Amino acid sequence: MTAESPDRPSDDTFSSSSMLSRAPKAQFPLLERQPRDAYQLVHDELLLDGVARMNLATFCTTWMEPEVHQLMAESIDKNIVDKDEYPQTAELESRCVHMLADLFTAPNPATTVGTSTTGSSEAAMLAGLAAKWRWRSRRAAAGKDTGHPNFVCGPVQVCWEKFGRYFDVETRQLPMGPGHVMTPEEAVAACDENTIAVVVTFGQTFTGRFEDVAAISRALDDLQARTGLDIPIHVDAASGAFVAPFCAPDLAWDFRLPRVKSINASGHKTGLAPLGSGWVIWRESADLPEELIFNVNYLGGQMPTFNLNFSRPGGQVVSSYYNFLRFGREGYRAVQSATYTVAAYLAQELGALGPFEILFDGDPQRGIPAVTWTLSDPDSPYSLFDIAEELRSRGWLVPAYTLPPDQQEVAVQRIVVRHGLSLDMADLMLDDLRRALAKLDARPPARRLLASEAPAFIHDATPAVPNELIGS
Repeated sequence: MTAESPDRPSDDTFSSSSMLSRAPKAQFPLLERQPRDAYQLVHDELLLDGVARMNLATFCTTWMEPEVHQLMAESIDKNIVDKDEYPQTAELESRCVHMLADLFTAPNPATTVGTSTTGSSEAAMLAGLAAKWRWRSRRAAAGKDTGHPNFVCGPVQVCWEKFGRYFDVETRQLPMGPGHVMTPEEAVAACDENTIAVVVTFGQTFTGRFEDVAAISRALDDLQARTGLDIPIHVDAASGAFVAPFCAPDLAWDFRLPRVKSINASGHKTGLAPLGSGWVIWRESADLPEELIFNVNYLGGQMPTFNLNFSRPGGQVVSSYYNFLRFGREGYRAVQSATYTVAAYLAQELGALGPFEILFDGDPQRGIPAVTWTLSDPDSPYSLFDIAEELRSRGWLVPAYTLPPDQQEVAVQRIVVRHGLSLDMADLMLDDLRRALAKLDARPPARRLLASEAPAFIHDATPAVPNELIGS
């Protein structure tokens, strides 16, 4: 289009000058565009993304009720940090904290402290900081060195490795054993007087299994009786916090165990909230050191805050409160029971196919609604990565990946069953999987696809500078 012949609102979108030029990629655009043209360019590029509902790798919410979409739109301009400007959003956040304290059986939910976060990773780091400051205060009061804190954990999500590096805490991450979870014996053996906490993962990323919080707590009780070391537990319940209270209510993993001082949860995983929702709750207000709290003006008074992020949208908290009102204990139990039903069905059908050994079958007493499997035959002409590639051609993202040390030679596949994955969708995926296996059996690949050649799907990250070079 020339300057004498500008685009008109009535012009066809794809004959406009905007659509007859390439989208900017490296330089800031000079000219403005019609809203519909800018939208169409962005919309069309996003067609290349996978379909979120068919992404069976993600733990995150991919289906929400229309009311949640509406509340998110209505809250798009609310900055949750401005407590005085948006006091009712702040009030909803406070209510959610106390509701979660009640759900996690805190001794006095009405006075328990906690906060919303952008996700469970930020929540985990806040809990880690609180543990470090509690440990440092105790050591300083006793006249002991405070320069060498550490925390103990099993195979964890990368946020904990980041916590250790960013906040100068030694990460004692134990290798994965044949049972795929950290054992009480391993946890205790790694502890010493500089251990700020044992991080127990309640819903492990790699397999979906729960680590045994109660057994680890008992082992630490025994350690204290023998040595005097009083080491707290932080429960990383990013995936398990919104399933166990409803589907395994007698399982002791939360504040029923006095040694558990803090819990982080992901609202945008099994909490059913939109992406960007996390929570951290402390057992009692004394478990969050006052030195870490900042006060903001709230209705003429002061409201304590403790976050790494400052400005952030309020819609995720508003949507979380909606979900708590909408479902209650009864509704969450129904929703999560349905996901476990689908997980059990998938485990049964996958096991019946022949080539697979089920490592975790979605048992609600032992883990989250997920199914993890490996190939039974180590000499199979194809790998799990080949199977994942075949499923990807139909739009399904069913990840294959290798486990962490010392199980790094083991490749697994995993499905996370989320709210919105119906039995009918599970059948569609199983049908495509059967076709994929038939194709691979009839025409085996010339060479098995390796993990290094497959599309990246990892639960860890490699630091740009190795730990051993830090400070050298």
